[in-house]
Amino acid sequence: MDKITTNKHQIAYDSLHFASALIELDKKTRYYGTDVPIFHSEIHVIMAIAEHPGVHVGGLADILGVTKGAVSEILKKLERKALVIKEVDDLNLSRYSLYLTEKGKKAHGNHMHYHTILNSMVEEQLEDASERDLKFLSDFFSSMISKVKRFNDNFGE
Repeated sequence: MDKITTNKHQIAYDSLHFASALIELDKKTRYYGTDVPIFHSEIHVIMAIAEHPGVHVGGLADILGVTKGAVSEILKKLERKALVIKEVDDLNLSRYSLYLTEKGKKAHGNHMHYHTILNSMVEEQLEDASERDLKFLSDFFSSMISKVKRFNDNFGE
């Protein structure tokens, strides 16, 4: 095998290891400055509510791309942890509007800080990259994401 092919294979393996490291980082249960453990799925519900205060269960399910039942289960946990509150929607008394509590807002703020740290890592790593380098990298990742999604959709079980 020639050196270029070997390097390409190494990039493929390194990409898989990088993706695995990100998944491990994302799966870890964190407290986000609160007194309760917050799971990956829960912090993403918190983030969606922070971005759409007053959203109802159906709207939240649409935003997250999951079922209303899945959202309801997570909301029960978040309510028990005092991170989210439901209020009757004044315009439709049969549904609830969702809001973050102060503790939920704190968790969201710390989660966003976590993202800021990760973004800084990428910015630091790409500090000396040219515009051409950045375009190549962006196009590379976009293309690979599409290809992996198609592969996943079409690969037999």
